[in-house]
Amino acid sequence: MPQGQVSVTPDDGLTTRQRRNRPLLVVHTGVMKGKSTAAFGMALRGWNQGWSIGVFQFVKSAKWKVGEEEAFRALGTVHEQTGQGGPVEWHKMGSGWSWSRKKGDETDHADDAREGWAEIRRRLADERHGVYVLDEFTYPLKWGWIDVDEVVEALTNRPGHQHVIITGRDAPQALIDAADLVMETSKIKHPMDAGQKGQRGIEW
Repeated sequence: MPQGQVSVTPDDGLTTRQRRNRPLLVVHTGVMKGKSTAAFGMALRGWNQGWSIGVFQFVKSAKWKVGEEEAFRALGTVHEQTGQGGPVEWHKMGSGWSWSRKKGDETDHADDAREGWAEIRRRLADERHGVYVLDEFTYPLKWGWIDVDEVVEALTNRPGHQHVIITGRDAPQALIDAADLVMETSKIKHPMDAGQKGQRGIEW
């Protein structure tokens, strides 16, 4: 799509404006870092448009304070005090679960994930947010905790103007097929290859 020009104009009965403003289902997958970072960047743009932002983290620990969370909460306060941007909600679904699956009881985490998805479905039906970031949502799908077909059906048929961005490794093919925009991160080089662990301001 060079210089912002589309490669094909579909015969879908929509005007250029309708097609341009169609809500998107976005998937950020792949093995390299940057999936969530890119999703939060898109959410920032949505906030600037005055849209309500809903972030739902599925596997990061509820005790883990990430920089994006603090920044978005501050933006939520800016909106409350000045009216600039849009409202912000940030939810950690359950106690957290890392992709390495080292801690916690699997049944409890599966229940937490299903409860989180049920809440998101309710919000989609109510058209609660303009942008949803379902951070690391691919993992409960991959592990079979949440039914992929149910998710695809709900997201494909969501009402109104609601953008949904999903991040995480190993996105299921059915989700990729349903998405409007899919990116895959791949590693060329990483500081960890030289023994350097994550650092403040870069990883969190």
